[in-house]
Amino acid sequence: MRRSLMFAVMAVLGIPGVALAAEEAAKGTGSSVPAVAVLATCFGMAFAAGLCGLGQGRAVAAAVDAMARQPGAAARIQTAMIIGLALIESLAIYTLVIALILLFVKGINFA
Repeated sequence: MRRSLMFAVMAVLGIPGVALAAEEAAKGTGSSVPAVAVLATCFGMAFAAGLCGLGQGRAVAAAVDAMARQPGAAARIQTAMIIGLALIESLAIYTLVIALILLFVKGINFA
């Protein structure tokens, strides 16, 4: 199980590099997006999406637990939960905006 997980992670990280290298060889020119920006974008979105998912799961679990303990306050707890989920999701949206800026704004040409 552990070996297949490591193989999957290495495949996900390695295949885009091979595709970008083939594209560069076909063009014959240097990339305007540095490889560091591509890696930062990939890792940033992966961490943001994963941690946002964990945070949202914990927030919903705590809210459901609180609603089970105090059914009379369920409406207020649900409102606070929805606002909290929106703030947690905004982290992933901000990371996506930064990732798109890193990818599509003309970078420094290192080649």
